[in-house]
Amino acid sequence: MDERVDSAAVAVDDRPLGQEACRVAVLVPCYNEEAAVAKVVTDFKAALPDAVVYVFDNNSTDNTIAVAQAAGAVVRQEKHQGKGFVLRRMFSDIDADIYVLVDGDATYDAPSAPKMIDLLLRERLDMVVGKRIDQEVAAYRAGHRAGNWLLTAFVAAVFGSRFDDMLSGYRVFSRRYVKSFPMLSSGFEIETELTVHALELGLPAAEVDTPYYARPEGSTSKLNTWRDGFRILWMIAQLYRSERPFPFYGAIGCVLALISVVLAIPIIVTFIETHLVPRLPTAMLAMGLMLMAFLSVAVGLVLDTVTRGRREIKLLAYLNHRAAGDERRKG
Repeated sequence: MDERVDSAAVAVDDRPLGQEACRVAVLVPCYNEEAAVAKVVTDFKAALPDAVVYVFDNNSTDNTIAVAQAAGAVVRQEKHQGKGFVLRRMFSDIDADIYVLVDGDATYDAPSAPKMIDLLLRERLDMVVGKRIDQEVAAYRAGHRAGNWLLTAFVAAVFGSRFDDMLSGYRVFSRRYVKSFPMLSSGFEIETELTVHALELGLPAAEVDTPYYARPEGSTSKLNTWRDGFRILWMIAQLYRSERPFPFYGAIGCVLALISVVLAIPIIVTFIETHLVPRLPTAMLAMGLMLMAFLSVAVGLVLDTVTRGRREIKLLAYLNHRAAGDERRKG
């Protein structure tokens, strides 16, 4: 079944690349979503009749696989637990022109997908994010809303402001975004990494308002507000360290230098007055902290040069693929 559907998905079409001529893949990561996955599959098959819907099961213990297959999805499995691992497998294995990523909990609006794809093609974008507009009180818990706002504001302050709903699980990608994305995270913090990748490389992206609904009866959320919030904050800190090494290590150097100066001032004043250094251990500590401060700044400068090289490599990988909306390569 997989081979037949895959061969249909990669069939060559020599028409100009419009929405009707694209190979569209709908990617649905799932973990214990038997109560919702059938609705997701049928809704997206109705909204995008020419698309192939792939459900990637992540060690579900219920009937998610059977329900998804009965609904008409191509079902595959990823044994490493975590949404990040599932997306890594999806992006590696599936070949398409446009990728629609949506959670398997039936909270996102399938009829919005054609509009998002049309915007991606018309504006030659690489990512369109579905900004969630909740339609029911139970759809978007207050804790998740506050956490999303705080994390979005933090990323905007660090990497630039272009998104209002950074943690949305409903996105449309171009092929060159997907095939150039160096995925590192393993869990629900993957949305943060997806957003930062676009911001860091300055990729063309946009947001579209989409309805957001409550989960169907019998479906439960896998998110933990505090645990996943801290994991996302940790991912942001790691991304800041790797993508902004000079400000990161420079700030550490400034703090160490400031502590060193505070410790050294009384010693210097005493030396000027008495020509003695009565607190030799403190003087040694101040000198050591200042050396560490200079070392931290030097590390930041070196890593900043390395990061620029890595960014150039990612851009070259990105430019190796055609933009959404270009004509197909012949042959």
